[in-house]
This record gives sequence, C-alpha cells and structure tokens, in this order.
Amino acid sequence: MTKVETGAAGDPPCGLVVVDKPPDWTSHDVVAKCRGIFGTRKVGHSGTLDPMATGVLVLGVGRATKLLTFLTGLPKSYSAEITFGQETDTLDAEGEITERYPDMAAPTAESIAEAAKPLTGDIQQVPPMVSAVKVEGKRLHQHHREGRVVQREARPVTVGRFDLSPTNDPMVWKAEIDCSSGTYVRVLAADLGRALGGGAHLSALRRTSVGPFGIDEAAPMDSAEIQPSTSINRVLSVVTVGSDIARRIANGAVLNRADVDLVDGSDGPWSVVISDDSGEERLLAIYTAHRGSTIKPAFVMGP
Repeated sequence: MTKVETGAAGDPPCGLVVVDKPPDWTSHDVVAKCRGIFGTRKVGHSGTLDPMATGVLVLGVGRATKLLTFLTGLPKSYSAEITFGQETDTLDAEGEITERYPDMAAPTAESIAEAAKPLTGDIQQVPPMVSAVKVEGKRLHQHHREGRVVQREARPVTVGRFDLSPTNDPMVWKAEIDCSSGTYVRVLAADLGRALGGGAHLSALRRTSVGPFGIDEAAPMDSAEIQPSTSINRVLSVVTVGSDIARRIANGAVLNRADVDLVDGSDGPWSVVISDDSGEERLLAIYTAHRGSTIKPAFVMGP
C-alpha cells in the first residue's frame, strides 16, 4: 500500500480514513470526534451521510483533506429499508408523517419489480426539499425550515442496481442499491411508493461502499483501528517516478507526459509515487491533464 503519511515524528497525521458512521451522528459529529483523535483541525469527509444513516464515511486527515475532491464523485452502494403506506416531509424516518395510505396494497414481487424498472439506469431525479442543493440562493433545507416548497430541477443520476426483497412485514421491503454520486436513496423510496399507487419513505439506510472503500474495512468510531493510512491509489491510476522527477514535483513543476512515461493518452488524474529501497511506495502528488502533452499538479504532498 502506498503511504500517504508524511512528516517528522510529532507532526499531525496525514492520510485517508474509512469509518463506520454510527446512527444519530451527523457527518460533522464524526469529523469533530476525529479532530480530537488525531489532534488536528484538518479533518474533512468526502460525502455526507444523514444522521439516520450508518456506514462508510471516508475522511481526509491533515494535508490529505485536499485529496477528498478526487473522492466526491465516486459511486456508492447502500442497503436500505423502505416502508410503504406512509409519506414523510423529509422522505425518511427522521421526518413527520404527512400522508397515510391505509388502503395501499402490500407490494408483490412482481409489482415492486415492475415499479422499480423506471427507477433503474440513467434517470432524472428531483432533489428533496430537505437537502443541501441551492435554489434561489438558499439551500433547500433552509426553504423547508421556512415552510416553503420551491421548484427544483431534475438532475441526471445513474442507478445501476435497485434490487428489492420482502421482510416479515408485508409493507416493509429491503433494497440493495448501487448508484452514482448525487443520488438520493430517499427519493427512490418515495418515487417507488408513488409508482405503486400510494406512498413510501426510507426507514433505514446503510452505506456499504464508496468506490473501492467497503464496509469491511470501515472502523467503528470507538475502535483503536482508526488510523490515517488508506491509499488514494485505489481510486487513481498510479505513476512511479525516480528521485530526479520527485525533486521537480516537490517544487510543483508542470511535467511532460514523457517525463513520467504516460503513453496511454488518458486524461487522469494520476497518483504519482516514489518507491524506496524496500519497494514501498510513497505518495508525492496528484497530477491532472494540462495543455498539449503536459500534466500539472493538482495537489503536492510537500516535505
């Protein structure tokens, strides 16, 4: 694994951390806790989870907070629970019930599979009122607190998998979802309920992966395993350089593709590393495509 940590002993830690967010914690609560654990204010996350949700939250610590921009667009996977017959103002279990459908028939395997088809693939999704999307200069959740419902434009998202299975309660179904970044699972739940002739809301949510970072490696918040060491190279293409190029990179140099043996014509970004005598790699910088045959640093680890 390529090391992300740098600096002398006593310096603040630096790297990526995968944690398992507990229920009833905000993503900011997790960040605040980790600031105390690592002794630095420089902690951020790559994508918010609602307080009700649990699961994978990827953090950046120290200078590695600058790496988070390369993680925000990664696809996500979720395990969810959808309750039919009730709608809420937040589209999930944290909200107030706004509508009940006592006569709504319990979904069958056939009806729910048919209703899920139009919600799978490349679709248009309207952001919920309780969200951070900005409309008219305000975030939608601010409009919601003021009692306003504003017009929202649908946004393109991709749902690669929307598999549903029954539970012991005929009005509660489990869902396994693979989707693009920016997809609202609670909107999928609400839209599914409407498609079945009534309403529904998201009653449980667990994020099981963010790109290559899975729940199996996510450390609980009370674990001693919370360490900033996860490699960015699991997300980006890796380029290994020698000491001469490494010195230029440390100074933020724009490089020719030929300097780093980039002959594939891809647009990056690339994780540029150096290998020590033991063969272990250390991250130097993240480079992106520049003009012509050159590449430029988007992030340099520094000394």
